[in-house]
Amino acid sequence: MGAVPDSAEQARIQRRTLRVVVASQVLGGAGLAAGITVGALLAEDMLGSEGLAGLPTALFTLGSALAAFLVGRTSHRWGRRVGLGAGFAIGGLGALGVVLAAIVDSVPLLFVALFVYGAGSATNLQARYAGTDLAEPEKRGSAISVALVSTTLGAVAGPNLVEPLGDLADALAIPTLSGPFLLAAVAYLAAGSVLLVLLRPDPYLVARAISAAEEATRDPALPPADLPRPEVGAYVGATIMVLTQIAMVAIMTMTPVHMRAHHHELGAVGLVIGLHIAGMYLPSPVTGILVDRFGRTTMAIAAGATLLAAGVVAALAPGDSLGMLVLALVLLGIGWNFGLIAGTALVVDATVPQNRPQTQGTIDVLIALAGAGGGAMSGVVVSWTSFETLSLVFGALSLVLVPVLVWAQRQQQPVR
Repeated sequence: MGAVPDSAEQARIQRRTLRVVVASQVLGGAGLAAGITVGALLAEDMLGSEGLAGLPTALFTLGSALAAFLVGRTSHRWGRRVGLGAGFAIGGLGALGVVLAAIVDSVPLLFVALFVYGAGSATNLQARYAGTDLAEPEKRGSAISVALVSTTLGAVAGPNLVEPLGDLADALAIPTLSGPFLLAAVAYLAAGSVLLVLLRPDPYLVARAISAAEEATRDPALPPADLPRPEVGAYVGATIMVLTQIAMVAIMTMTPVHMRAHHHELGAVGLVIGLHIAGMYLPSPVTGILVDRFGRTTMAIAAGATLLAAGVVAALAPGDSLGMLVLALVLLGIGWNFGLIAGTALVVDATVPQNRPQTQGTIDVLIALAGAGGGAMSGVVVSWTSFETLSLVFGALSLVLVPVLVWAQRQQQPVR
């Protein structure tokens, strides 16, 4: 970085950053939809076991955990452009590996490829932070929402292209369920290219330069400031996102398997998952405004209540009722959206440029591990009990948010 930009130039860079993030997220959304929609079905076919159908979600979320750590560290050292661009590129290579594994019917290769494919979902999630590096504090919720809502187009289109992509796979003489991963490969590689080429100047490097310039104005007689530690709000935000991730992933993962067991067509599965993903991302502009206006705590409570409602509806829905399953999965997505934006805003509020990317990367590791645990447990819970029990248990898990927020209020650093 050269001279520190003035406020007008910072605003211009922020607007450009948001435009580039939007473009990458549209593409990235199409990439992440493949694993959500057909990952469990592909594993069930290749492994021949419903109890192991949650393994794909567990594997690519474990892969996303490692990727979140690496993207966070890379972004801290070289900026968001390099960290996010490389993460999407690796995810694209993983998607190609899944296609190859399906073609040669290799379960070990499938597991490795799914793990690598997880880099794309981790990067897609971390891109939301790029929009906050130069955002004004009172607009951070809205900045996060811009990144998330732009994922909607690709993420909703992806599941609804399952049948056409399956036909394409058939025409190419490869397994039908590998078709969506072809789209994922192209989408992730394109998203990485957009970021690597267009995210200039890098918003994090600009924010760090601004922070360094402010530090240089301190009285030289004072001792150097230690690297600040994240405040309580960062831990609260992390807990909110972890709990909402576990609940969402567990129920979402087994819904396609549950639907196929009740003889729903693949197109219906794509519709339900597509609307679920719309619920995850489409409300973001409104959620961002609500988070900024009414506070992070209020929206975290709303997240818990919505996830609980989703679990109850999913448990009560007859297996052949497409409408009830749509309602449950849309509520599940909305609850996750509330929790992610509220939690992310808390983390950004409680960090500074010197510790922000590393803290964000570490938190996203926890989120990914939570998703991996939820995905892995989901198949086991359903095979031992039922989809209805799974929905009730993981929906009720969101109630743990209440004591976490009470604890935060007692720490003399009340969160908004």
